[in-house]
Amino acid sequence: MAKKSNKTVYAVALVLFLGGLSYLIFSGLTQDSVYFLNVTEALAQDRAEIGNARLFGKVSPTGLTIADGKLGADFDLVDKLAHDKTLRVEYKGALPDTFKSDVEVIVEGRFSPDGQVFLARTLVTKCPSKYEEKSKQMDAQQGQAG
Repeated sequence: MAKKSNKTVYAVALVLFLGGLSYLIFSGLTQDSVYFLNVTEALAQDRAEIGNARLFGKVSPTGLTIADGKLGADFDLVDKLAHDKTLRVEYKGALPDTFKSDVEVIVEGRFSPDGQVFLARTLVTKCPSKYEEKSKQMDAQQGQAG
């Protein structure tokens, strides 16, 4: 009789464990999903249904407004490949020192209810010249060593 109750306890524990694991996976995928899009992809979708998103592109020199003390910016995000595709971005927060026009950025946030403006919570700049310079130096060193 004790063996039957042990099997029942293990079966119930396994069902509860698998049910809890399934719930965590499902809720994690649906609630915290963040789309990673370029500007063209974001414009092609229904922006009201995107929710959280991470966008990348270049900061347009036209329409760039930086708040006093570099505590925010409004700018047009331009697609790197399709330069005629732009999205308006509003960011409130401390700007990185490397933030300026024509720099590549990744912004994370969501679209305004009308879908016209991307309200960024985070903004990260990409500084390709620094990495390209290091890469060239490493290539030159490897060339000398070989």
